[in-house]
Amino acid sequence: VQLQASGGGLVQAGDSARLSCVVSGGTFSGYAVGWFRQAPGKEREFLAAISGTGGSTYDADSLRGRFTISRDHAKITVNLQMNRLKPEDTAVYYCAATRRYDNVVLARTSQYHYWGQGTQVTVSS
Repeated sequence: VQLQASGGGLVQAGDSARLSCVVSGGTFSGYAVGWFRQAPGKEREFLAAISGTGGSTYDADSLRGRFTISRDHAKITVNLQMNRLKPEDTAVYYCAATRRYDNVVLARTSQYHYWGQGTQVTVSS
């Protein structure tokens, strides 16, 4: 399976942005997908995850509900809607997938077998 992330760029603090991850080469509903980010000098950080069926989602408490994950089966895409962006959200954002035909969501990097190339999000103050 291949993952292609897009939607990054330069935004102003307080703005919203949406990242998209196209998951191709496999049965879309058979993959749990997560979003992570990594800022310079920091470890990769979990943001949000969605089950293969789309019936379960989970996002990091630290986000305080600012980010929402969803999946569009028609477009084989998993989206990350990001609201009220802050300069500290600046990072490279990655989508990841692993084969799961259930409603389980995964939050650890080690649980994902496939990774996209990353897309840069820069939030200016």
